[in-house]
Amino acid sequence: MNERMKLEMGPTLVDRINSIPLSETDRLIAVDAMRSARLLVDGWLWISRKVGQLGSGGFLKATPQH
Repeated sequence: MNERMKLEMGPTLVDRINSIPLSETDRLIAVDAMRSARLLVDGWLWISRKVGQLGSGGFLKATPQH
């Protein structure tokens, strides 16, 4: 499980979590919170890129008034 966490979250973050004196349950809660935060940020970045793509395609551009 530790190697999988290092692949998902990066070795620096996993080492920092492991260096803190926590129970195994608290450690798993911390890892789950970090994973959830990463998914949330990835989702927001995906949405912002899609909105940017729509904007560059003319969807959000202002049209001249007649």
